[in-house]
Amino acid sequence: MSLYFLRELVILLAVAVVIIYISHKIKLPPVVGFLLTGILIGPGGFSLVKDTRTIDGLAEIGVVMLLFNIGLEFTLDRMKRIQKIFWIGGGLQVMLTTSAAVLVLVLLRIPIKDAVFYGFLVSLSSTAVVLKILSDRGEIDAPQGRISFGILIFQDLAIVPMIALVPVLANVQAASPLAILSRFLLSTGAIAAVFAVARFLMPKVLHLVVGTRIREIFLLASLFACLGMALLTSSLGLSLALGAFLAGVIISESDYSSQVVSDILPFKDVFNSLFFISIGMLLHVGALWNSKGTVAGLVLSIFLLKAAVVFLAVRILGYDSRLSLLTGLALAQVGEFSFVLAGVGRSNGLLPENIFQVFLASSILTILATPFFIQISPRLVSRKEKPDGLDGKNREKGGEAERELQDHVIIAGYGLNGRNLAHVLKEAGVGYVILELNPETVREAAKRGDPHIFGDASSRTILKKAGIQRARTIVFAISDPATTRRGVRAAREMKGDVFIVVRTRYASEIDELYRLGADDVIPEEFETSVEIFTRVLQRFHIPRNIIDAQVKIIRNECYGVLRGTCEAVKPSSERLSDLLSAGTAESYYVSKGSWPAGKTLGAIDLRNRTGATVIAVVRGEESFISPGAEFPVEAGDTLVLVANHRDMNSAFRFLATDQSA
Repeated sequence: MSLYFLRELVILLAVAVVIIYISHKIKLPPVVGFLLTGILIGPGGFSLVKDTRTIDGLAEIGVVMLLFNIGLEFTLDRMKRIQKIFWIGGGLQVMLTTSAAVLVLVLLRIPIKDAVFYGFLVSLSSTAVVLKILSDRGEIDAPQGRISFGILIFQDLAIVPMIALVPVLANVQAASPLAILSRFLLSTGAIAAVFAVARFLMPKVLHLVVGTRIREIFLLASLFACLGMALLTSSLGLSLALGAFLAGVIISESDYSSQVVSDILPFKDVFNSLFFISIGMLLHVGALWNSKGTVAGLVLSIFLLKAAVVFLAVRILGYDSRLSLLTGLALAQVGEFSFVLAGVGRSNGLLPENIFQVFLASSILTILATPFFIQISPRLVSRKEKPDGLDGKNREKGGEAERELQDHVIIAGYGLNGRNLAHVLKEAGVGYVILELNPETVREAAKRGDPHIFGDASSRTILKKAGIQRARTIVFAISDPATTRRGVRAAREMKGDVFIVVRTRYASEIDELYRLGADDVIPEEFETSVEIFTRVLQRFHIPRNIIDAQVKIIRNECYGVLRGTCEAVKPSSERLSDLLSAGTAESYYVSKGSWPAGKTLGAIDLRNRTGATVIAVVRGEESFISPGAEFPVEAGDTLVLVANHRDMNSAFRFLATDQSA
């Protein structure tokens, strides 16, 4: 490694640290920061880095690591949960976007082979940017998050046949149908062979590697699988990216995929950063300025085309206009895999330098605009929202709910929590109605015979249909923080005395939800903590009523002791320390065959050995109060013990350990 390259790499990393820090402060995704870093330091910017060849080589490894990680995420179980969105939604989006782009470009007299390639470029969206933004907003598990994820994963997989097709498009005149067919058969054969290896050979190899119990060998073997498979497919005339993806798929089907992800993640992040920086370095600011009109028109066209196509695809899946528009605005940019595909097309002569610069500038601008569009999309949707969210099948049922229900419960969301609540209410004879936006979930509710309304729980019209004016309680059990907040506000304003219960996954939502009008907020992570400390305290023999009191105090403090807030209230930990320093009473059952059975209390000598005192013995339905030292202990007796917590633990260990051994 020359010192010249090292100097440029140091400059790259230093500028990247500053730009990423600024991006984080203004809440831009890291990918945007990397692109800006490349633009600033590259030959088209301040030219701080002039020789990009070595960095391009490292960026190529970044592409390989990116595809490898996608393969690791491609588990069959995960795909089953979103298979309809994946196949129908993703397939429609890629096919319709490509077809629409080809139609427009052919009308502009662009050659068909170039038009198809450009359609491929436009059809892909940014998995890295969109999922990062949705994750930061807490919307990954929201309906728009699940839909976006399914479509994005399909796009990520579609890059494989697209890359395989690029050489064919570049030589479409010379390529016979047989040549095209043979290339696809080669790709299919490679994928089939790899899956065969995944099922029969790779688990055994990985098991041998894991059996060494040497972490370094496991890490090196994982990298070997990733880079070796990439090199193998490249030698077969396919792409490095295809091999890396297939290697990820192999390992994802093993028991060791989670550890591989953990070990590979730092490498992936570093090389991916170099990949995005290298993309930014390719952009010449001067060329962007000279073609600013063309770039602006192309950016607008891409946004309108992709948003419209995604909107249509999601509507075909059966979702309402709100979710369709949210998803359309989220996926309206050009993705990172388009840069990978553009590089392949550029090397095959499908993307001249002048067009490449226009495409690059337009793509980067769409990515830079994505955080803004996702941020404003809920406000745009609320203005466009239909007054009625019921579909034809559920309109009549919604009307019945509005007329007949009284003192009922409105359940917003029919996930696991919503279904469980509905089941309990049905068993208890309490009336309820479900609000749900997912059409498949609505059909499931119909099969179960649960009264339901297809609609947005934050819509006042839908809440009115659900009989909010006569409801006693409304429970928000949805994974969409923005919709939950709007729904809580609307429910409180429509009926001041309705009891509002909210389930949230995020502790940061608690205070705001209470301010909006929620009566009870249940944060999943804190309730898990409550359950954990409840079981731990039971092991310390704290009486159940005391534990229940502690739980009540924590919940009444809005989980302040767990969040470090509610300073006005004495911390529960102090009250608990008072209890732990006091004594307690417990009972110990003498099982058949245990060593205390058949011995007298004097022979057991529990007080001298542990500090605990036997104050009573229960035998069947008879109680013996203050038994003496000569009292015989029999199998089946229950000893009632009194001691402080430390001595009580000693007593239990003493009684459970065979002292005759």
